[in-house]
Amino acid sequence: MRRSDKEVTDKKAIEDIILRSNVCKLAMCEENMPYIVPLCFGFKNNTLYFHSAPKGKKIEILKKNPNVCFEFEILTQVVKSEQACKWGMKYRSVIGFGKAGFIADGDLKRQAFDIIMNQYADGPFIYEEASLKSTVIIKVDIYSMTGKQSEI
Repeated sequence: MRRSDKEVTDKKAIEDIILRSNVCKLAMCEENMPYIVPLCFGFKNNTLYFHSAPKGKKIEILKKNPNVCFEFEILTQVVKSEQACKWGMKYRSVIGFGKAGFIADGDLKRQAFDIIMNQYADGPFIYEEASLKSTVIIKVDIYSMTGKQSEI
């Protein structure tokens, strides 16, 4: 990281940024063209979970190329200045890389749904079987993450 003074190295602090986030931006690549989507997510044991319709651009790309990049940010605030080039931004962010896969097993799918739902509310949760069957769960095994923050 170029700005080591802004680097977050503590694993718990990085996980805190993720757990306090509401949206994960997941980036993937089809041939030479990047594609990024904002998603609801769950995070547990160095793994990200997402739900999706079974068809669509995201699914097509991930089946061809499971390598992904993801981003989270919290506490963003523009810091104004008298001079245009002196403006700044307060933030805490995480960028990471991982490999996506799909969960087909019913029990594992239900557990992944619980992880996603627990990001936003306290359980227990009840799922309709039809919803479980018609929804795809994407699992991203994370292999690296870096955190960054600026309090300006």
